[in-house]
Amino acid sequence: MRMLRQKGMIVIPVAVALMAAGCSSSGSDSTAGPSIVIDSSQPENPLVPGNTNETGGGKVVDALFTGLVEYAADDAATQMAVAESIESSDAKTFTIKLKEGWKFHDGTPVTSDSFINAWNWVAYGPNGALNSYFMEKIDGYADLQSEDPDGEEGPQEAPAPAAKEMKGLKKIDDTSFEVTLSAPFGAFETTLGYTAFSPLPQSFFDAGDDKTAWGKNPVGNGPFKFVGWTDNQEIKITRNDDYTGTKPKVKDVTFRLYQNQDAAYSDLLSDNLDFQQQLPTAALAGGKWKTDLGDRGMERPVLVVQTITMPIYAGAPYDNADFRHGLSMAIDRDTITQQIFDGTRAPAKAFSSPAVNGYEETCGEYCTYNPDKAKELVAKSGFSGKVTLSYNADGDHKAWTEAVCNSITKATSLECQATPVATFAAFRQGINDKKMTGLFRAGWQYDYPNIQNGLEPLYATGGSANDSGYSNPAFDEGIAKANQASVEESNALYIAAEKTLVADMPAIPLWTVSEQSGISTKLKTAKVNVFGELDLVSVEVK
Repeated sequence: MRMLRQKGMIVIPVAVALMAAGCSSSGSDSTAGPSIVIDSSQPENPLVPGNTNETGGGKVVDALFTGLVEYAADDAATQMAVAESIESSDAKTFTIKLKEGWKFHDGTPVTSDSFINAWNWVAYGPNGALNSYFMEKIDGYADLQSEDPDGEEGPQEAPAPAAKEMKGLKKIDDTSFEVTLSAPFGAFETTLGYTAFSPLPQSFFDAGDDKTAWGKNPVGNGPFKFVGWTDNQEIKITRNDDYTGTKPKVKDVTFRLYQNQDAAYSDLLSDNLDFQQQLPTAALAGGKWKTDLGDRGMERPVLVVQTITMPIYAGAPYDNADFRHGLSMAIDRDTITQQIFDGTRAPAKAFSSPAVNGYEETCGEYCTYNPDKAKELVAKSGFSGKVTLSYNADGDHKAWTEAVCNSITKATSLECQATPVATFAAFRQGINDKKMTGLFRAGWQYDYPNIQNGLEPLYATGGSANDSGYSNPAFDEGIAKANQASVEESNALYIAAEKTLVADMPAIPLWTVSEQSGISTKLKTAKVNVFGELDLVSVEVK
């Protein structure tokens, strides 16, 4: 991914006069420490880093684990974390030296094996890890995969892969190891801050084949330790006082798992919630949130792109490029972003986020509202039936999905219905199982600050987040060429690959995000990073 254009973190000083009586009861005792409550959603899966690729679980995993590198709070610059150094002369073979003294929450040391074993587990096909794809560039990854001869639904079982360990991972000693990629990849060091590359303790591997119980009580090496998880209610973590990195100032954090963002906003206004990551659309209308929150509100561009994805794997009409282009041109992004989001979203003009370095507007006419052309293209596709647009009902998506459907119907005369799915977990399960039969809403929060991350995982053949089933050798070749180029040359090549997406339209870019967040009167300082998440290490309580 490219470096962000917008640099600097939003720091919110909260006036003492705003603090309600009793809100400082947690105090600032450095031994006990204050506690905070922040909003989140029910994780899709148990909290195993290599199997967590959505934001509900990702927020917690980010707090529990620290990787080889991390991203600076202010500008997302890559900086060493567990790694002492990462060296390469050819962007293909990397020698990684670990800092001494890092430990997991169970007291066992973080060693080279902690990374090598974790990465091999994520890569091993039969484990079914959602983030397996992130290991693809390591030499030997293909040997850990196998193909089911009659598909997942058939009676035959897939043969065992040829190997269980990638030959591109070589242990030198307990604090150093070597990584060899199958081809040069200039952004490899940057990717290593993503949670897929987190280390795992021996207890994970001792847990046997079923890692569910371990993931419900995970052992990390990060600034916070896991305390407990009550499904659909809350997840609790507490400060790791033995943490080798920068220690948080708050002691206890509760992730309250909301199913309705309006309820979360009510809790924020009444000081029963200390941070809400994205304020609901009802609060955005007319700038209501600014009046409600005053200097407790914050706003910043973030690395998030909202799209609609089409199940190309389902066949007609979604496998028809004319139909996909027609739907995109049937959406009046300008009106929807103004009426629903009060101008806090900007109509998308590309598949990438404008908050990354090297961004270009690539989408052109296909991201521009043109009802006449939309109707013409849909008619050319031969489809005249009903269109559905699915969304998770426990998120704040009802208003905009209905507005999108209304726009599609008005432009094309197709019947379009916004269809809720009860929970995010159920919604994602249908997507991961490739069982969607209509349009579905999607949002991509970048994993690391490089433009590649907003393209390859989502649209490359077999990509970890390729929910549409899209496959185009020309796009894959373009991405591979960009990956092997120098950092200075790669951006233009990624843009060239992105233009292939515009010609195919496997998804519909909707709008980019300027995130509106809020904090309670209890907080003195809070920072929101470029990924839109609260930087827990920065939080200070009055």
